[in-house]
Amino acid sequence: MKKRFFLSLITVVVASMAMQGQTKKWTLEECVQYAIKNNISIKQVELDSQTALIDKRGAFGNFLPSLNASASHSWNIGLNQDITTGLLQNQTTQFTSAGANVGIDIYRGLQNQNNLRKANLAIIASKYQLIKMQEDVALNVANAFLQVLFNKENLKVQKVQLEINEKQYNRSEELVKAGSIPRGDLLDVKATVALNNQNVIVAENALLISRLSLAQLLQLKDFQNFDVVDDTDANDENNILLQSPAVIYQKALENKIELKIAQTNLEISEKNVAIAQGAFQPTLQGFYSFNSRVAYSDRVAGVVPNTTNPTSVVGFVEGTNQNVLTPNFTRVLGGPAPFFDQFSDNKGQSFGIQLSVPIFNGFSVRNNVDRSKVNLEKSKIALEQQNLDLQRNVFTAFADANGALNTYKSSVVALEARQGAYNYAKEKYDVGLMNSFDFNQSQTLLTNAQSEVIRTKYDYIFKIKILEFYFGIPLIKN
Repeated sequence: MKKRFFLSLITVVVASMAMQGQTKKWTLEECVQYAIKNNISIKQVELDSQTALIDKRGAFGNFLPSLNASASHSWNIGLNQDITTGLLQNQTTQFTSAGANVGIDIYRGLQNQNNLRKANLAIIASKYQLIKMQEDVALNVANAFLQVLFNKENLKVQKVQLEINEKQYNRSEELVKAGSIPRGDLLDVKATVALNNQNVIVAENALLISRLSLAQLLQLKDFQNFDVVDDTDANDENNILLQSPAVIYQKALENKIELKIAQTNLEISEKNVAIAQGAFQPTLQGFYSFNSRVAYSDRVAGVVPNTTNPTSVVGFVEGTNQNVLTPNFTRVLGGPAPFFDQFSDNKGQSFGIQLSVPIFNGFSVRNNVDRSKVNLEKSKIALEQQNLDLQRNVFTAFADANGALNTYKSSVVALEARQGAYNYAKEKYDVGLMNSFDFNQSQTLLTNAQSEVIRTKYDYIFKIKILEFYFGIPLIKN
């Protein structure tokens, strides 16, 4: 019994969670914020920002000295020169060497300084790129969000018209049975109902596709249960249309990220020219090195010919402590010094400065300078083009917003007129003074007017958003 109760409780909880997931409706602010945190394109730009930070760390590292250590150990087996006697013998010798080097740039034509300044500018440019990507994603989300709202309202209009026509069809059936209207009028109404059904299906598909597009921008997988709120009104909350295009353009010059990116790229190009020109100047480097070596063989002592007393020599038996007389040879006392003694005795140090003066390198430096200057001119042209594009876009957006407002107002007036014409036609149709064809025409015109109001409404909202965007008003309030 307890088990059955527990299973029932789990079922209720899961069902309630599923219902909450299905009834969750997203606002425009929630959609934009979620997209900024999860959009793939934004994540890629964030990785580019991390790369810029790594490049700065590398540019800063050019100011630090370089330190490198090396060590080697080798075995030589066979006929080798004895390290204590200088004679060639079959033996195994070992050789160990170790060293360390330190180097630092004293002067490099200011290339290191300019590289660091360039790295700092690259970080700024990457931040601007990230902001631009966030703004682009926000605009795309707003457009997709409004498209969902348009399709939802359009679906409502189509369903209302279908419901009206279905009622009209039922009433026409009764009128045909009563002999008040001909059967042809009933067939016309039936065709209209079928067309309304088709319009409803098309509107449902359009809504599904728009929801899918918005869910993909937000990187949501469960788009079928995804929905948005329906509280967007067509009004100019910030009175942006009261501003002149010139004022909006001046405001955009201060805020637009595209201009900041172009300006930063221009400054980066200037640093590239300075870096390339630095290669014409001499470089001065300081260095310090330490090295030592150790050598020894598998013999601890050796023998050499006795040239002073060839008849009496002293030798030794290898591997023992016994001394023996060996004709024509004499004993060599001692052997290779201990490892650390050799390492200390053989150590050496060197330090100094190195001056390098470029004289001729196959025009490579000159070509790099000229190439950097060409890129600098391109950056200047890109900045100028951004200014021109911004001016054109602002004035175009202002004209589009004004046009969209006037179109929306006209569509509202047209809808009111169509609604009055439809009501008048319905009165005439109800008393038999209008046939079904003319009545259906009036109804179709009303439906088209309703759809046009919806279309112009969301077109106006989106164009107001774009104009506010140029004026520096964010899409969402932080």
